[in-house]
Amino acid sequence: MNVIPRTGPAPDAGARRPAAGAGEQLSLADLPTGEQFAATALYDLTLVVVDLETTGGSAEHDRITEIGAVKIRGGEVLGEFATLVNPGREIPPQIVTLTGITTAMTYDAPPIEQVLPAFFEFARGAILVAHNARFDVGFLKRSAARMDLPWTFPEALCTVAMARRILSRQEAPSVKLSVLAELFEVSVQPTHRALDDARATVDVFHRLLERVGNRGVRTYADLRSYLPRAGADVRAKRTLADGLPHRPGVYLFRGPGDEVLYIGTAVDLRRRVGSYFSGDARARMSEMVRLAQRVDHVECAHGLEAGVRELTLLGVHKPVYNRRSRSPHGGWWITLTAERFSRLKVSRTPGPDALGPISGRAAAADIADVISGAAGLRTCTTRLTRADHHWCEGPGNAETLPDPLAAAVPGLCRAAGDRPQTVSDYLLRVCAVQDLFTGRSDALLTDLAARLERLAQLRRFESAARARDRLAATVDALDRCQRLAALARVAELVLARPDGTGGWELSVVRYGRLAAAGRAAAGVPPMPVVDALVASATTVLPPTPDAGPLAGAPAEETGLIDRWMREPGVRLVRSTEPLHWPSRAAARWAGFSRTARAAVATAPGAATG
Repeated sequence: MNVIPRTGPAPDAGARRPAAGAGEQLSLADLPTGEQFAATALYDLTLVVVDLETTGGSAEHDRITEIGAVKIRGGEVLGEFATLVNPGREIPPQIVTLTGITTAMTYDAPPIEQVLPAFFEFARGAILVAHNARFDVGFLKRSAARMDLPWTFPEALCTVAMARRILSRQEAPSVKLSVLAELFEVSVQPTHRALDDARATVDVFHRLLERVGNRGVRTYADLRSYLPRAGADVRAKRTLADGLPHRPGVYLFRGPGDEVLYIGTAVDLRRRVGSYFSGDARARMSEMVRLAQRVDHVECAHGLEAGVRELTLLGVHKPVYNRRSRSPHGGWWITLTAERFSRLKVSRTPGPDALGPISGRAAAADIADVISGAAGLRTCTTRLTRADHHWCEGPGNAETLPDPLAAAVPGLCRAAGDRPQTVSDYLLRVCAVQDLFTGRSDALLTDLAARLERLAQLRRFESAARARDRLAATVDALDRCQRLAALARVAELVLARPDGTGGWELSVVRYGRLAAAGRAAAGVPPMPVVDALVASATTVLPPTPDAGPLAGAPAEETGLIDRWMREPGVRLVRSTEPLHWPSRAAARWAGFSRTARAAVATAPGAATG
């Protein structure tokens, strides 16, 4: 065991007292409660941020393999605690793969009966903090109960609950420690080793506290009241999760009239549904849980199938408490009009030459304006179905026209000039946009990047920042559409991903849609399972020529498949044709887009609540 002191304020005197054994009776003064800390300023609180590694997910049946903890106060690290723990059993292969902790590494480690009293001594008088505190505290409490060791800590603070309360879904779609560590650019990255993860959690915890300082959260009591807490009426409904399996799938909360209130997905149905009865920062979710009378579920082979089924069910039921994905074919498209002098328009439906879907109409219109300006397409709305020329009077050369990365000037066409444009002249501009959409050429992006560079050289930094954001949004829209279009062109793909237990998660994809899903368990030859899935997969008809870039596939479903197939470890088992992207696709500009987003995230005022 390693207990590492740090320079700084000394720990409380109570932290140096011997740990209570099974036969030692504690006085009431020795039992910390939340009320003892209620008026204490957060800066003055002694906190112990703890992380565990275990042999599995059940506090009842699995055991601790490693404990890492960091004691902090006022932003200072007072000490660290780190040790492997001999679990007295073999560590499962999937856990070894995840953590790197092997059974051999724990042979000479002390058992939990030696480690836990030492940890209690290290953390005495402090408030525990953990990422997903229910998991870590649950293991600690269960281990203490087996040893008849009194539990002497008040309710722990959970950085998962804090993140869900403090951060928006747009900023943090996931509250995994790795995601939050990347969002906050913490100094220590989580590695699924206890001390590294505890150190990363310290940084995440401090960054979350920074967000609530301007919301009147100054003391421990302020923080506890700011975080969600379930009322007795909500906790009483925990039994709704009792019949659910520990498997991936979709869950449906149903109301008094058997109507579907809310639909969601889970890697572990029982655990996820049970979490709703512990309090939720979102007022509408608390209201939904109070209305819920029962929970239905659909068990799935893996997370991708659950995500696709969720989209289908959302489209059918349109639950009032879901805010997203009620329309799987939603979104806005930028399309070329069928005119002799084509222009870009924003539409709900794609055409043969289209870019999208884009979540908001205003965002789509802004991207259409950037592309129109770059290519010199007209933005006037006069219908020119049979015209032999286009002429909107304006400056005589491109250098005097408004910058395409700047907002459009009302009433001024992006193709304005001092003389009429013929069909043959104008057609080159249309072809440039078509090549940009399909990824055959990124010449327009290169020109826009050069314009952005000139703005920076002229030290017009505010204009350059706005131009950067418009160009990044354009790159992101092009990249997503081109990736999904490439996936939707392939008649059949078979994909496999390791399931973490020695088996494989399998997916059959046809024209951008999930046609079949299954799992080959550890020890089961996967190819016969693949053959059976392909034989029973849903038939997807080839797209028609006018179906648009995604061949009629729902963009959200194809997007889920695209994200799943790009996760680490996913393998292409077979394909009816090559899956490829054009050589000049917008993916070449992904580095620029990431840099632009990082600049926005770190701009002054970006981190305020």
